[in-house]
Amino acid sequence: MSDPTAGAGSAPSAPGAPGAPGAPSAPSTGRWSAWRVVWWFGFVSLAADMVYEGARSIYGPLLASLGATAVVVGLVTGAGEAMALVLRLVFGPLADRTGRYWGLTIIGYGLTAVCVPLLAVTPFVGGAGLVLAAVLILLERSGKAVRSPSKSALLAHVASAVGRGRGFGVHKALDQVGAFAGPLLVAGVIAATGAIWPSMAVLAIHGTAAMLLLAVIRSRVPDPSVYDVAAAPNTPALQVSPAGRGLRGWFADAAGAGLPREFFGYALAAGLMTGGLVTFGIIGYHLTVEGLLPVATVPLVYAGAMGVEALAALAVGLVYDRRGGAVLYAVPVLVACVPPLALSGSMALSLVGVAVWGLAYGVQDSTVKALVAEVVEAPRRATAYGVFAGVQGAFAIVGGLVAGWLYERSLPALVGVVAVSQLVALVLLARTVRSLRRHPHPV
Repeated sequence: MSDPTAGAGSAPSAPGAPGAPGAPSAPSTGRWSAWRVVWWFGFVSLAADMVYEGARSIYGPLLASLGATAVVVGLVTGAGEAMALVLRLVFGPLADRTGRYWGLTIIGYGLTAVCVPLLAVTPFVGGAGLVLAAVLILLERSGKAVRSPSKSALLAHVASAVGRGRGFGVHKALDQVGAFAGPLLVAGVIAATGAIWPSMAVLAIHGTAAMLLLAVIRSRVPDPSVYDVAAAPNTPALQVSPAGRGLRGWFADAAGAGLPREFFGYALAAGLMTGGLVTFGIIGYHLTVEGLLPVATVPLVYAGAMGVEALAALAVGLVYDRRGGAVLYAVPVLVACVPPLALSGSMALSLVGVAVWGLAYGVQDSTVKALVAEVVEAPRRATAYGVFAGVQGAFAIVGGLVAGWLYERSLPALVGVVAVSQLVALVLLARTVRSLRRHPHPV
């Protein structure tokens, strides 16, 4: 990994520096353990998730209080989620082509740390409040796209020293602790103050904490690739993807040119799993319109699902390191079970379905990234994460539209379509896992 102050095509590290040709792969003293780095990255995500998950839990009411209609709320939040995934097609290749993994990670977290607290001023700027809120929400979601491919590439190096399943699993578990605590904090502040804007202002504390933790990690671990147990001795740690030929090379990177064939089959499988997993928005809508739960209880159910997701990410990460990618076979099965359970007419079955929904997300969001690191070599990994997220984003948009349309017309049809899509995902996933067992890729 390169220094964020180094530009594209910058010279290799000076002789004797970590990662320079002929230098030892890691300093013998003064270096943090790999587990310590994983935990600190997890604490960064915990603090940042409290910020943006706390804010996401109240985006709808916040926009409505500023005069937004339901259509505007749907447009802003939907566009934000799409940007958070699809824009990774840009920032993944950018990281690999420039080597600015740390720089992009810091900028991405910075956007979240700044934009969410600024939402506190939107009620006080008159008619411009709604426009300002929409812009800040879109910028915050863009920050997720800016940082995620680079952060995942940095973490993949460190996690290889502890087991990628365990490393990504621990990180995801801490991430989900923040996703659980953030909405609860926001709800508590709103209950205490009777207004939304103070809850956004309070989140500035956690955004600042995330940035300070990230700065400490960056200063102590400037080159996480020294932890990569797969790196060959005397190999430069600085590995920047070739710049290609102008815009043509850039678009080729964004399209995944040169990535392994197994990657595309796996990305399609993950896209089908992502698209098939009905959104919590639909589940929450069902719980309220069917009178299964009062509206005020739905955020608590969401927080519970985040808790299940955190435990699932941690447990499945351990299993991944023992069983490999085969653990992901559970995801299509879980996804297919969500509609008949969560969208049933029974409160008990619906709550079980919500737990299954959280379990599916926990498995998918942790070990899915670990398997990408097994398929794609380090110099193209951020690009791969960007392409991967782009595929997932496209399927998420289509899946959300199809699920909403079918929910209004025929619940059995929705159950059937999701089941068929997950059967296809399972076949594609099995092909990827078998291929890796026969021909392991260097990582």
